[in-house]
Amino acid sequence: MTDEGASTRALPRPEAGSPRRILALIAFQLACSAFFVVDVIEDFSEGGVQWWHMLPELAATAGLFLGIVFEVRALMALLRRQAIMEKSLGVAAGALAGLMEDYFRQWELTPSEADVATFTIKGYSIAEIAQMRGSAEGTVKTHLNAIYRKAGVQGRGQLVSVLIEDLLNAPLVPGGTTAA
Repeated sequence: MTDEGASTRALPRPEAGSPRRILALIAFQLACSAFFVVDVIEDFSEGGVQWWHMLPELAATAGLFLGIVFEVRALMALLRRQAIMEKSLGVAAGALAGLMEDYFRQWELTPSEADVATFTIKGYSIAEIAQMRGSAEGTVKTHLNAIYRKAGVQGRGQLVSVLIEDLLNAPLVPGGTTAA
């Protein structure tokens, strides 16, 4: 992977289990259920109830309400799972940030080198780093060479590997337990 071509961007959110879509489905089913309930009430009020017509409507209404109950439960489970994942991601991000700071101190990086190293680890290209820092690409390359030399690595891939390998080998939460 070259420095110019590497970039890490936010991943798109999966939409299949999106809470908004589930809420929209629940709202639609509530509207359908209300229609059937009103229709059943009107049929009873008119008298002359025809059971062959009424039973399918009652069954459809019951099915819609049952579906709503299951969807609300699924939505609540989805939201709980999302909260747990966001907490775990926060713990991992904090652990990575702390690990990076420790390595930067150990490698005795200057503040500018630490800044460039952070952007490099995040996946920004040399040109993007230079633009964000308001410096020349040559300056960023000079910082990168110093970073790689001090870290004892050959390039971006090995720099990231040092951090990831250390993260994978250590517990994210003090005491040896990971966030569930």
